[in-house]
Amino acid sequence: MSKQLNKRKAEHIQIVLEEHVTGNEITTGLEQFHFIHNALPELAFSDIQIDQTFFSKECKAPFLISSMTGGANFAETINRNLATAAEQRGWALALGSTRALIESEAYRQSFDLRKYAPTIPIIANLGAVQLNYGFSVTECRQIIEYTDADALVLHLNSLQEVIQPEGNTNFSSLLPKIENLCAALCIPVGIKEVGWGIDPSIARQLLDVGISFIDVAGAGGTSWSQVEKFRTDPIKQRAAAAFSEWGIPTARSVEDIAPIADEKLLIASGGLHTGVDAAKCIALGADFAGFGRSILKEATFSVESIIQTMEVRELELRMAMFAVGVQNPNELQQTNRLQKITRD
Repeated sequence: MSKQLNKRKAEHIQIVLEEHVTGNEITTGLEQFHFIHNALPELAFSDIQIDQTFFSKECKAPFLISSMTGGANFAETINRNLATAAEQRGWALALGSTRALIESEAYRQSFDLRKYAPTIPIIANLGAVQLNYGFSVTECRQIIEYTDADALVLHLNSLQEVIQPEGNTNFSSLLPKIENLCAALCIPVGIKEVGWGIDPSIARQLLDVGISFIDVAGAGGTSWSQVEKFRTDPIKQRAAAAFSEWGIPTARSVEDIAPIADEKLLIASGGLHTGVDAAKCIALGADFAGFGRSILKEATFSVESIIQTMEVRELELRMAMFAVGVQNPNELQQTNRLQKITRD
């Protein structure tokens, strides 16, 4: 099992770095939104504060390193670099799927990141479908204990599991199991998609059973059906191609879910590349913006490469806020200067 897990995770990293794994036509939808420039912001650039709270922990920016990898030899280096950089810049860090942590001791080290990131929020991650394949509250507590995580996110990846050669496709009766997990664990439990977005009706069901945060992980970025297409048989390859443009764009997911999220945390991810993208998501109602594939390449190089990119994203956000005339993320959420452009 450990060799199979290592091979799959290593293949995922290589494919995401080297192949075309996004749709050709579908976008995040963020290009439809533009800020109305404020020529007189009436504040000093130095007054802009971008710190944000992730439950009980303070982050220096409303940014999250999205779940990417774990359970492979090279993943340990990538995750160590990400954790070290996230600690230095004060970003939240979401781990790749921790299923490997339970199923094999061989690659647990790739998830042991608290020693590199003692103060930032760390979010453990597990496929929700694993609740139908032997994972219970007990295994989830083991994951939390080993990673010293501040929260657990359950990812929803039905299409990926169908295309994946080793896929688990029994997604039946998961909602009551998610509800039980939320009630049993002592840390917040969230839900994320993996690139196809979440609509408000599903979000409402999840919030009603006790979910504490939602990461929309919308369409417009990495499509995991397209990633798995490179690993599967010819029949599934052809079928996967039909889903290259599938999903709910990130902007639409955020815009639709924000009004019903109440006091729950809302994370925008899926195809974000700049601090301006993040600013748009926050103005649409998100509390945090997540970056994944757009910083994966830097993570394979060095901590310094990641930090440089993180500093650029932070500066872009500050500049967008300055050009809108808002001083903090809360004011950005309330701005009326984000306009949707409609084209005839």
